[in-house]
Amino acid sequence: MFCPFCRHPDSRVIDSRTSDDGLSIRRRRQCPECGRRFSTTETASLNIVKRSGVVEPFSRDKIVAGVRKACQGRPVTDSDLALLAQRVEETIRQTGSSQVKANEVGLAILPPLRELDEVAYLRFASVYQDFDSLEDFEAAIAVLRTEHGSRTESASDAAPAAGAVHSTEL
Repeated sequence: MFCPFCRHPDSRVIDSRTSDDGLSIRRRRQCPECGRRFSTTETASLNIVKRSGVVEPFSRDKIVAGVRKACQGRPVTDSDLALLAQRVEETIRQTGSSQVKANEVGLAILPPLRELDEVAYLRFASVYQDFDSLEDFEAAIAVLRTEHGSRTESASDAAPAAGAVHSTEL
């Protein structure tokens, strides 16, 4: 790290603190040559490689904007979308790679969106996975129904049996 004042090629870290959002580290440094102090902010870069080959920085705002279209008219709040974008970023950062293909971002969006709203999930998946026909929609809906069926059956197995009805004769 070059000193911004005298351009000395070394500096000493005096203090380090994590930012409030936990995504960066602020370091207070001192130059051993001139003695002046300065601060640096360190972040782990995360870049997205688009289909065209263009590389751009990851943006939660882009995730929210893309998913918001699929959630139009659905009971999904802005805070729901912000949490979804955070989960997607965490999933992508866990890969440990500094460059991720846009396709991987889309795949990371699908599971949390499915948990959030199944209709929005189908809308997003239809565009993202290039649904070409009604059969594509039907297959996706069949998977959702199968999963709902297995959840509903396990819930009904736990339900108490209805009591017997007694009749009296006069």
